[in-house]
Amino acid sequence: MTAPKRIQENLTAAVERRLLNWICTRLPMWWTPDRLTALGFFGAILISAGYIASNWGRDWLWLSVFGYCLNWFGDSLDGSVARYRKIERPNYGYFIDHSLDALANTIFILGMGLSPYMRMDTALFGLAGYLLLSIHTFISAKVTGVMNLTYLGGGPTEVRMMLIVLTICMFVFGPETNIHWPVANQMFSPFDIFAVVLGILLTGVFVFHTTRSGIDLFRKGS
Repeated sequence: MTAPKRIQENLTAAVERRLLNWICTRLPMWWTPDRLTALGFFGAILISAGYIASNWGRDWLWLSVFGYCLNWFGDSLDGSVARYRKIERPNYGYFIDHSLDALANTIFILGMGLSPYMRMDTALFGLAGYLLLSIHTFISAKVTGVMNLTYLGGGPTEVRMMLIVLTICMFVFGPETNIHWPVANQMFSPFDIFAVVLGILLTGVFVFHTTRSGIDLFRKGS
């Protein structure tokens, strides 16, 4: 398998690339891509643990914030280090990295749903939108040889930043922010509404790009 061409034009891409290059030149050799991938996955476990533990105190949310930072460090650097040291393994790296990414996101979203701040059904709705868009990205990489990591000007780093802000808002406002939704006679927090809106947005982006790609492939006779 030839590594797909990566398209990453999110808002922080240029600054992030310079930072990652700077870190790559200074990172000890024992920090291998596999260890960085494992570190990123461990960060996702900490995120989930912080959300679940927030049932016993909101201070645990800072563990989730730390987990997001750890997840960014490992997940952003594993491929960067492999390319910098010219030790890429396209098949293995692509398979392991993205498989663990999907599992990591599932783990911390489940943790969010088990927190006192968000319902499980709304958390899973947001997760469904993320997984749909991930499926489109991976299928497109296989079919077209191009992996687009930017949608609506945002990428994985912007999503993490947004979730960090969301987590800090949870800490500031607490779990006593539920509002009554008269149509369904249900209680939803602002964080639930965020998850639903995000899920709808991601699903819409998936439908748009999948439709456009399908039409392009049909016209090309591919």
